[in-house]
Amino acid sequence: MYTVISGRERVKKKVLLMLAFAFMLVAVPTVNAPTGTIRIEPALPLMLESPADFEIWVQGDGNPTSDPHILLVMTEACYTGLTDDVVVAWTGDSVNIPAGEFTAANTGYAPSSGTTTGGRYTVASLQDHIGVPHSEMIYYANASFPGPLTHTHQSFTVTLPSTDPRMLVYAIGKTEGAPDNLFNSKVPPTIPGFVIPELAPILLVIASFSAFILYMAKPKKYH
Repeated sequence: MYTVISGRERVKKKVLLMLAFAFMLVAVPTVNAPTGTIRIEPALPLMLESPADFEIWVQGDGNPTSDPHILLVMTEACYTGLTDDVVVAWTGDSVNIPAGEFTAANTGYAPSSGTTTGGRYTVASLQDHIGVPHSEMIYYANASFPGPLTHTHQSFTVTLPSTDPRMLVYAIGKTEGAPDNLFNSKVPPTIPGFVIPELAPILLVIASFSAFILYMAKPKKYH
């Protein structure tokens, strides 16, 4: 049995689906990661001021994950605005990452080497998640973190001294049997940590999305 619906009804259904998707993006930042992956919380789209506190652990069957590295990805404006080293700190120790250790990229992968497909990110995906066009450079660097990562939550803090802070916080690591000792595990690309001064940018995204939905829902006149 088939039901015939009008064009307007189809538009309404599309709008409802888009609204539901937008709500999930904004209101559910802690969507479960795939089994056997590294997890960081708070996760996008929850935005934190610097210094930002995070927790990291392994979900599912990926326990343990050795040689973990925190991977930081920032916009060009954030990089240009750095006034000091980025600092990743945990109980009893910390590591400083100076501007000179960041790599610029607008194509390819991050990291660009030393990983399997499962332990790296496409630059295009990172650009999408940090909110810059694919033509714009992003800057990334990684820093060693005490391991192994297990199901036990570990805390760390990221200090981002920039006049225009906007940075994603990921992690990569190695599970047992990693081929050629390459990084083969990571935080899912859709739910990184995020360091930014305020909520304004995401509210602008929501406003733009809402305007698009209203445009789609408006009855069209045809001549």
